[in-house]
Amino acid sequence: MEQSAPRVVEADRSQLQLRPFDLDSTIPQDHRARLLWRAVETLDLSAFYERIKSRVGSAGRPPGDPKVFLALWLYATMDGVGAARELERLCKDHRAYRWLCGGLAVNYHTLSDFRVEHGQALDELLTQTLAVLMERKLIELKRVSQDGLRVRASAGRSSFRRKKKLKHYLKEARAQVEAVKQLAADPALSARQKAAQTRAAQEREERVQAALGALKEVERKKTAQRRPGGRKAKGEPRGSVTDPQARHMRMANGGFNPGYNVQFATDTAHGVIVGVNVTNNGSDGGQAAPMLEQIKQRTGQTPSEYLVDGGYTDKKTVDVFDGMEVTLYGPVPERCGNDPFKPLMTDSEAVSKWRKRMKTPAAKEIYKQRAPTSERVNADVRTYRTMDRMLVRGVSKVLCVGLWNAIAFNLLRWFALAPIN
Repeated sequence: MEQSAPRVVEADRSQLQLRPFDLDSTIPQDHRARLLWRAVETLDLSAFYERIKSRVGSAGRPPGDPKVFLALWLYATMDGVGAARELERLCKDHRAYRWLCGGLAVNYHTLSDFRVEHGQALDELLTQTLAVLMERKLIELKRVSQDGLRVRASAGRSSFRRKKKLKHYLKEARAQVEAVKQLAADPALSARQKAAQTRAAQEREERVQAALGALKEVERKKTAQRRPGGRKAKGEPRGSVTDPQARHMRMANGGFNPGYNVQFATDTAHGVIVGVNVTNNGSDGGQAAPMLEQIKQRTGQTPSEYLVDGGYTDKKTVDVFDGMEVTLYGPVPERCGNDPFKPLMTDSEAVSKWRKRMKTPAAKEIYKQRAPTSERVNADVRTYRTMDRMLVRGVSKVLCVGLWNAIAFNLLRWFALAPIN
């Protein structure tokens, strides 16, 4: 007997469904998003609210709660998400991000602006987190290690141009601005389109002008670094029309690319970041003393011991640290087969003490803590956070990204060392 066709319940995706939805039950009670939210609620966020113009009793559309945007970017940084468009997608598709949003609608423009418009507030927030961690005895500040991380800039090599080409671009940009202004009377274009074209033309002119300004700075530095009677630097200086503040520097892979030098100082006892700085100088020379001063301002304490690699140990830095009564540990440069630890006639008393100190087994044992401290931080923020390549342009915006990474890293250390109840 022949069997009839099987019966099945087919999918009907056009059918409307009404389901009860409890946002709070979408993630477990011990989820990291909840830990982050509880941590954010313990901090003073008044600096983020001061810029809001909409006030109770006055007109104006209220913006989204800065606390939500802060939690979203910190959680995204912990997950290694550095693009505002990707974060907007996650806020729609990922339950943890939806929970953090709490029903608040977000878009990538608002998220992108929030990430880089609160530099001072982020700086204060890092100081706050350090105060909380110090209160919980999670920072000792007896021994601190510093290292630089060279990060690719949001600019390509081809964006760098010589002065002659930049002046030609500037002339073209100004002509484009004038041409756009003449389109103001065109009825075929909407007011929004006219505003967008005008803004794009003006921004291009500003970028080229900034590139010419950066070119003057590069020329000035090269002239200052050139020794009397020395050779003139090969090649004509170039400036980037994409990111004028970016500079060519040697990266971890040995190649040269446009980038920024992000400095992190870390407490060796618990691996907490205690200082962040950004420069467009590819060298680490002269970066230790400003970081030490920053640590003192943030924590009210000065570490007694400081670990750095060979890029920081110039004689001026050694003298500065000795004057601040901070013991500096860093490798002594080799001297063509001669004993590098033997003091020279031109050495100051501080440099002589540093050479003798670094020869002792005790100093070498202490210096071994530098690599597992600083290199671990650099590897973490580059591999698992958002410091692989910059998606923002300019020193101030790159510093904001560095602060986001430092705060997120410290919160993760907080969760691991002293879980929040």
